Amino acid sequence: MTAERRRNLQRLLTPRHIALIGGSDAVTVAGECARIGYEGPIWPVNPKRDEIAGHACFASIEDLPEAPDAVFLAIPREPAIEALRQLNARGAGGVVCYTAGFGEMGGEGAVLEADLIKATGEMALVGPNCYGLINYLDKVALWPFAHGGFAPGYGAAIITQSGMLASDLTMSQRSVPFAYMISAGNQATLALEDFVEALCENDKVRAFGLHIEGLKDVSAFASAAQKALKAGKPIVALKTGSSQVGAKLTESHTGSLSGTDELYSALFERLGIIRVYSPAQLLETLKFLTVGGVPKGTRIAGLTCSGGGATMLADRAEKVGLEFPQPSEAADENLRSLLPSTATVSNPLDYTTPIWGDRERVPPVFKTHLSDGYDAAVIVQDYPVVGLDESKPFYLNDAASFIETVRAAEIPGAVCSTLPENLDGETREWLVAQGVAPMQGIHECLEAIDGAAWYGVRKAKILDKAHFIPEVRELSAVTRPLDEAEGKMILAEAGIPIPSGQVCASAEAETVAGKVGYPVVLKMLSPSLLHKTEAGAVALNIKDVDGLQQALLTMRKKVGQFNKNLVIDRFLVEQMQPRPVAELLVSVRRDPQFGLAMTLASGGVLVELLGNAETILIPADEDDILGAVSRLKTMTLLSGHRGQRGASLRELVSCLQKLADYMSDSAQSLVELEINPLFVGADGICAVDALALKGQSS
Repeated sequence: MTAERRRNLQRLLTPRHIALIGGSDAVTVAGECARIGYEGPIWPVNPKRDEIAGHACFASIEDLPEAPDAVFLAIPREPAIEALRQLNARGAGGVVCYTAGFGEMGGEGAVLEADLIKATGEMALVGPNCYGLINYLDKVALWPFAHGGFAPGYGAAIITQSGMLASDLTMSQRSVPFAYMISAGNQATLALEDFVEALCENDKVRAFGLHIEGLKDVSAFASAAQKALKAGKPIVALKTGSSQVGAKLTESHTGSLSGTDELYSALFERLGIIRVYSPAQLLETLKFLTVGGVPKGTRIAGLTCSGGGATMLADRAEKVGLEFPQPSEAADENLRSLLPSTATVSNPLDYTTPIWGDRERVPPVFKTHLSDGYDAAVIVQDYPVVGLDESKPFYLNDAASFIETVRAAEIPGAVCSTLPENLDGETREWLVAQGVAPMQGIHECLEAIDGAAWYGVRKAKILDKAHFIPEVRELSAVTRPLDEAEGKMILAEAGIPIPSGQVCASAEAETVAGKVGYPVVLKMLSPSLLHKTEAGAVALNIKDVDGLQQALLTMRKKVGQFNKNLVIDRFLVEQMQPRPVAELLVSVRRDPQFGLAMTLASGGVLVELLGNAETILIPADEDDILGAVSRLKTMTLLSGHRGQRGASLRELVSCLQKLADYMSDSAQSLVELEINPLFVGADGICAVDALALKGQSS
């Protein structure tokens, strides 16, 4: 984003005056400006009307009193392009282009979008094919439908690629503090990252919520996310389009690249972005972050007035990774002296109904329970509905005691209802005003706290790292596969151990096997034999000369039956490797959007059986690699299962680091390098099989 466009974006976000170009949609936007309380002049442009929503119309853009800071454009696409040319010539600030029918349609629409971009110049353009923007802080609503939203003077900036989702979020009954709502549409000139980058500097924006269908420039997005991280503004991302059907719908909806889901997860991990999987979780996580804040860790104190509530908290926390440490001996003793005899001292703590709502007896219990030191605290309360709320003062008494306790402890706090609907709007807004997050649903609450805690820990780990931004390189249009021997030569060059072996013709196999030493492995070599086991091109644990000769005959026959054109008199004879502690699949590939990525998975036959993989972006350091290895299900074996010797994790991580560094070398042209399996033993590492794909000039 250029400096001039950045200035124009600020004009668009906080306009002194607004021009509305269109008919019925302009009427709606004028009404939404009135609803939110916009006090600046509104200038409708419509040669066929005298007034719109009580504002006198101008016949043309040229007739406007001066260049408008903000414009809402809702006319057919060809006239819209001409209007943009005129607005650009007048020096307008920015435009919300509600008009659709551009790049999202493909074909002619894509050509027209190119014309639209040219006509826009350095103006700040939101869209086209978008709902627009709402600035809750400065009372601006360039929005074509009725909008809701709760704005206590600070909040989250939510930027979506779906207009309808943005509208739905404004109507949510969750009292999430909103600062901005932006529907980005096709992102012809302004992308998600541009809004993040610009709003990072606004002190009233405490967090970002992003709905992402696809990113066009991963490096630019990563740069903006890095800026948000350094500013202490968490990003919560709802990435859609992970399924095959969803990816197709995403492409047709916005024209964005949906990308590969695991690469998005790797990018979010790299940048400290909290990933969520539903709109409700997006809102609940943003609510906790903006109102409660960021916990320093995962130690949580829980309070309920019900044994069932305490159990539900504990059960869910275990699944998401939060901890409810049990009270210390001193806290336990003090709690027993303060609680009724029927109470059981634990964390989460059921403080029991005999003292419920008691402003004298409850505060000392809460203070003692939090005395061990925690990173956050949550109390479960389901409020009665209107008309049945004679007991509400008791709930509010305990809430007030909780608020005082978390304030004194200086930790984030949440009042959480068991069911999402059991926390009324009046109570929610009162809690927000007290700086305690009103969380709706135990699962939603704990997942939000877990995400916020993950961000707090992750931020501290990655802020000083230099490898934030993926390096994206243009990929070769033509590639060629290398055979296993060539692939292993590359691995050896990278410093990865490979079996002792030699390439030979069948007539030389006996001599080579004698040099290598039995038992040996025999493989037929051809770049076309990428999956040798399926073709019968592998023979294991050959113990002598007779076994070798029989393996040669059998292999030729099996490969010929599989595909006679693949039979070749080129073999690899290698030393048979001892059984490892575990097998891994390791793949490093270049992606046109994300750059280099390393995928780790359970190797051999466990690839499909476990279906467990971790992907990280490269460059990566040893902490990144060890973290990915530790999240694999195979980690149970690597650590030493049932008294067996574990693998050397240090050697494994060092091996993977060498591979990552080698692939990062700009001088080599590998597009993909895969090891499957990588034998990981107690005494060493060995790449047993390799597949490589190399770029070449077309």
